[in-house]
Amino acid sequence: MIVIALAGFGAGAINALVGSGTLITFPTLVAFGYPPVVATMSNAVGLVAGGVSGTWGYRRELRGQWDRLRWQIPASLAGAGLGAWLLLHLPEKAFVTIVPVLLVLALFLVVAGPRIQAWARERAEAQGRTAGHVGPGRMAALTAGTFAVGVYGGYFTAAQGILLVGVMGALLPESMQRMNAAKNLLSLLVNLVAATAYTLVAFDRISWAAAGLIAVGSLVGGTVGARYGRRLSPNALRGVIVAVGLIGLWRLLF
Repeated sequence: MIVIALAGFGAGAINALVGSGTLITFPTLVAFGYPPVVATMSNAVGLVAGGVSGTWGYRRELRGQWDRLRWQIPASLAGAGLGAWLLLHLPEKAFVTIVPVLLVLALFLVVAGPRIQAWARERAEAQGRTAGHVGPGRMAALTAGTFAVGVYGGYFTAAQGILLVGVMGALLPESMQRMNAAKNLLSLLVNLVAATAYTLVAFDRISWAAAGLIAVGSLVGGTVGARYGRRLSPNALRGVIVAVGLIGLWRLLF
């Protein structure tokens, strides 16, 4: 019980900073003998609490983003619903095999994000638009990318935060902290939809004791992660994301 609660604390803190907290809690539950699908569903239910505290901690950075989030939020909700359906109907290996590829792509986007944004600013200024303008094409690409990450998050949840930051970093003229705030909100919604679907359809397959321990730990961890994450510089936050992503990639592969 202590180990699972500590894993929940670590996952909540990392989710508020980066995402990928599932890469702590999921292996912990499997190591204690929980079947993978049971571990996935119990973990998704438990991490909702950490998502709430992490999102609340970044609430100031969400200001001024709602014109864009009104498109991203429905995309995340729809994607999460589809992802949860896939988990309940498809073999786990059918989807998990592409996780390393997606994670590598996301890390590339996180690293290349500043150069992509600089290119987008130069192009916008050359066309007489403001640097912060997000045109219909980029908004459509962002919405589609958010939906795709929502599908993945509803199915497996691990590393969806890194994927979201990678997509937004490639398409948006936003700071890392503001993108992290949006990532926390969208990841929370994905986890909430997935957890609700699992509860309604597979209530008896969820370990409620494990979910409760993860919830308590992640609630505290999300608060701590948001408090200290908001003090990090953009480059430091980007470095933390890449480091955690590489560790997650190693764990997924080996």
